Amino acid sequence: MAGIFEKTSAAIINPLSAIWYAIVNQLPSIVGAIVVLIIGCFVAVILGHAVRVILEKLRVDEYVQKARLTKVIGHTHVPAVAGELFKWFIIISFLQQAVELVNLGTLSSLLERFVGWLPNVIVAIVVLIFGIAAANYVKMKTEEHSKQRGIRICASILKTVIVLMVIVIALNQIGVDVSIVENTFLLAIGALA
Repeated sequence: MAGIFEKTSAAIINPLSAIWYAIVNQLPSIVGAIVVLIIGCFVAVILGHAVRVILEKLRVDEYVQKARLTKVIGHTHVPAVAGELFKWFIIISFLQQAVELVNLGTLSSLLERFVGWLPNVIVAIVVLIFGIAAANYVKMKTEEHSKQRGIRICASILKTVIVLMVIVIALNQIGVDVSIVENTFLLAIGALA
């Protein structure tokens, strides 16, 4: 009975002690990673604010209003969104460096893959925003410059096609296999043509 108790306690204590020693050995690199993240966040906030101020000085919102895209993008303050996206891109860059400092084996490789994937998410968001805005702009201009019968239906179909293309591109960017959707979409476009 005593042998089973010793084996069980050793089976519990050995992994815990191994984790503890790994943490103690990695403590300097963990502290370094935290310092890199803090500095990265500070730099990201400053640069994100700078991008926002520059775009406000360039009066990007006025150009969006002149192009009548304000409603299309949901009355979004474009400089603020651009500043936030840039800030998060910088934070992700510093996060990649912080993950490289910490060597926790499998966990580090998983974190590296996740952090490497995050910029793709930002690009997909930008593609979606600009793609949907472009689709609405094309629809609006098509309806505006043609008075033929059925142009509203054609403009709506064109907008839908553009939005679907943008969604497929964004999903592909974040790593979703969309080959079946792409092929089906091409077949449908070919049938409509």
